[in-house]
Amino acid sequence: MDETSTRERGADCVIEPLGEAGLPAYKALRDRMLAGHPEAFTSDAETERLRAADSYRGRLGGDGAALFSLGAWLGSQLVGAITVEREPRVKVRHIAHIVGMMVDDAVQGRGIGARLLDAALERLRREEPELEMVVLSVTRGNGAALRLYASRGFERYGRLPGAIKLPDGSRLDKDLMNLRLRP
Repeated sequence: MDETSTRERGADCVIEPLGEAGLPAYKALRDRMLAGHPEAFTSDAETERLRAADSYRGRLGGDGAALFSLGAWLGSQLVGAITVEREPRVKVRHIAHIVGMMVDDAVQGRGIGARLLDAALERLRREEPELEMVVLSVTRGNGAALRLYASRGFERYGRLPGAIKLPDGSRLDKDLMNLRLRP
């Protein structure tokens, strides 16, 4: 692995840009996470399960709003992913959005989410000099995610009450967080 590689190794986990070949693994991970954690995602498992793996191609970057997606691999198993998007509108192109952050239940607590987030933030700082801010939303009550984001400097700037309405009618709030990449 050379110095310019975007791969990051650590504790048996490889973090690298998600490519076309990783889309089936991405869909499988996403389907598991949506089914197992309906409270954590604005997408619903039933609808997403019907999508083809290649329908996520737009998350790979190059086209549309996605800047990139990173995957966390343990051997041939995709165990985590994060996507960073940016709107094309000129007045808000200085803001990136973290979407779809997920880590498989089987590897929770091993620091994989932190490594994914750190790799994404480092790449934004290195490759996207016009970006000034990163924003995200996280379901209120998801303590592990809130602690991770806060540990990297994200601050809560608001809350969207009832942002998610579950099939049973219960509603969950989303905390809105941001991080300044540059002063």
